[in-house]
Amino acid sequence: MFRTALRNVLAHKARLLMTVLAVMLGVAFVSGTLVFTDTFGNAYKNKSAKSFDHVSVAIQQFGGEDDETKQKPRLTDSLVKKAGSLPGADSAIAGVSGFTALADKDGKLVGGEWGTSGANYFPGKDGKDPRYDFTKGAAPKSAGDIALDSRTAARTGYKVGDTVRYSTDGPVKQAKVSGVFDTEDGSVLAGGSLVVFDNDTARTALGKTEYDEIDVKAAAGTSETALKSSVDKILPKDTDAVTGAELKSDQDRMIEQQTSSMSQVLLIFAGIALFVGIFIIANTFTMLVAQRTKELALMRAVGASRRQVTRSVLIEAFLVGLVAAVTGFALGIGVAVGLESLMNSAGASLPDGPLVIAPLTIVVALIIGVVVTMLAAWLPGRRAARIPPVAAMNSVHATPTARGLVVRNTIGSVIVAIGTVMMFMDDNYVMAGGAATILVGVIVLTPLLSRPFIAASAPLLKPFGVPGKLSRLNSVRNPRRTASTAAALMIGLTLITAMTVVATSMSSAINKMAAGSLKADYTVSMANYEPLTPEVREKLDKLPDVEASSPLRTAYGELDGSYNQVTGVDEKDFGKVASLDFTSGSLAGLKGDSTLLDKKTADKKGLRTGDTVPVKFDDDKTVKLKIAGIYEQNEMINGLFTPLSVVDAHMSKITDQQVLVKMAGGTSDKAEDSIVKALGDNPALKIQDKDAISNEIGGAINMMLNMLYGLLAMAILIAVLGVINTLAMSVFERKHEIGMLRAIGLDRAKVKQMVRLEAVIISLFGAVLGIGLGLFMGWVAGNSISGTVKTYSMEIPLGRIAIFLCIAGLVGVLAAMWPARSAAKLNPLMAIKAE
Repeated sequence: MFRTALRNVLAHKARLLMTVLAVMLGVAFVSGTLVFTDTFGNAYKNKSAKSFDHVSVAIQQFGGEDDETKQKPRLTDSLVKKAGSLPGADSAIAGVSGFTALADKDGKLVGGEWGTSGANYFPGKDGKDPRYDFTKGAAPKSAGDIALDSRTAARTGYKVGDTVRYSTDGPVKQAKVSGVFDTEDGSVLAGGSLVVFDNDTARTALGKTEYDEIDVKAAAGTSETALKSSVDKILPKDTDAVTGAELKSDQDRMIEQQTSSMSQVLLIFAGIALFVGIFIIANTFTMLVAQRTKELALMRAVGASRRQVTRSVLIEAFLVGLVAAVTGFALGIGVAVGLESLMNSAGASLPDGPLVIAPLTIVVALIIGVVVTMLAAWLPGRRAARIPPVAAMNSVHATPTARGLVVRNTIGSVIVAIGTVMMFMDDNYVMAGGAATILVGVIVLTPLLSRPFIAASAPLLKPFGVPGKLSRLNSVRNPRRTASTAAALMIGLTLITAMTVVATSMSSAINKMAAGSLKADYTVSMANYEPLTPEVREKLDKLPDVEASSPLRTAYGELDGSYNQVTGVDEKDFGKVASLDFTSGSLAGLKGDSTLLDKKTADKKGLRTGDTVPVKFDDDKTVKLKIAGIYEQNEMINGLFTPLSVVDAHMSKITDQQVLVKMAGGTSDKAEDSIVKALGDNPALKIQDKDAISNEIGGAINMMLNMLYGLLAMAILIAVLGVINTLAMSVFERKHEIGMLRAIGLDRAKVKQMVRLEAVIISLFGAVLGIGLGLFMGWVAGNSISGTVKTYSMEIPLGRIAIFLCIAGLVGVLAAMWPARSAAKLNPLMAIKAE
């Protein structure tokens, strides 16, 4: 039986090619994902491990700079000296870091996507900071000096001695580049930029009253554990000591989690591609078995058992899967290298490292390729074994019984019903499971659905005459085969349509939200959304074109046992720059110790306009605020709004989250330019109008959507292979019939047209089914979103859906090129003689 299976594989190489390609692409996706994440994780671990070479024990604090509960600074210069003089300590350095916007030579923010950060240069006993290896110039020594990492220097063109502009919290400052250094800092390796100041300047510029961390290096012969025991004895309150080994382990764990998340997302799409491939494999083996009916019957007649026939088919599948898995794995290595190059070209700047091919990846690739192929071939093999030898010899093929189709349709209907119920549950995971269940149910029902669709296409095919009628009849001849071919295309288009509907509707909701919530023409914020200095608003108010402005000054307070955001606003101008939808009260009452409260919080606490509520701020002081009004909240406007005087009294350092600005003449290039110049052409600041805010969020949604399109393209490509495969084998099966058609006058052009129209019908059937399912799933998902995003309403992107249908039709035309050409080239006499 093994020799028979091997002979059949070699005899049907061309017909098995599409199956090999389908499995190969799926395996390539899986193995490429695993190789890429292993390589990326290993390189990042190696780079990160080097950054801890100078750390034997790190002293860290529990709270940050915004911790209002601390009594006094803990990580101070005196603690650094104590740590450095401990028995077993070789040296101690301290570090601070924070956002620092660096402008390039065109005044644009450097490293905008990843952000730019600033840090201190803290020389040890040898006068050097082990975190930075200077390749040019020297370390900064005064407030007028800074140093740049080598990657930033290379991409900006800055050299030692050049003057650069930077900002940490608003005002623009200038400094000279004193040196260029190499660093293993993870954010720099990931595409960010690092600016280094001398120690005193760094702490002043970054607003640090104490250090973020103190790193102690062990002397020769002293273990990290022994040094940690010494450090533990000098630790201030609310601090902790961690060994360098623990830091490495924690970072490795974090990197593993990050790469694992990315790997899981990619593997989900690889699984979709493999799932689509199952339909092609099952179709291929079903048709191959049908073509070999007489051969299999003869084997049964001479003594082969049902089990041996099934085993013969499975051996063929094993050989095909093995070839596909090996080639897919080799292609996967190329996919991994391509992914790395793609991300680097997009500015990700991944760390360098050798390609990692783990033994587990090889095993997984082989198992996936072989198991998926054998599972898909098992049912056709089982069916082949059940064909009675006498019936098969007489070419009376066992067609699906009416009872079999009834059972199938009943099962499919039950599955769809269960999935529909799950889709309307509140739990997101249950909803996702429901969507998958509906998809499976519809796949089971596709033979039933194919007949009415193809019948409905008759008027569209009528103008094509005989080829149109023949293509329609050929499409319904084997509904199971048509359905499984169309199902492969349906899966990809269902996911694409659903995501497009949700993304389009969400972008529209954001636009409505921005238009409805903001009267301001511009918002001014830090590029990284860190707090702004109040100087920004003061400079803006000096502009003659500014009609009104209000900062959003954020604090936090406890209201009746729950933590809430309390935003300070200018009570005089807030109504001119923001629009609140009041259910009771108004802005007129916002004065003194008063507040505006969102309806959700008010309903939850049972509060009404005119009530007085105690709010306990982070400084442990409580203020009684009178509710001046209750408004409908959204994602942009929510929480408590109070006059600036209320929140200012409870902030250790007064900063603004953003400033809302209304110009006398509205938005214009001139108005925006005047704001930019008034703020010193500051690279740290982001100035946006309502369209820019919507485009920023919508751009992120579109970028994610395009990435998903790219990932699902693999499934669509496999579906195309399925259409080609089905048509090619269908043409082979119908040699005799095509020969007869040619003999009675159907010319080559019309034969080609017949095959092309059949391909288009199958593709459009899958597309219509996929788009319909996608619209339904997008509608259900939108219903859950609309509960939290009030401006959300379902919008059908008719333009994109039309493109999807056109692409499906094009897929049919392209997929039919080779089969149609093969059909047209058949010699009529030879084809008529074919059995």
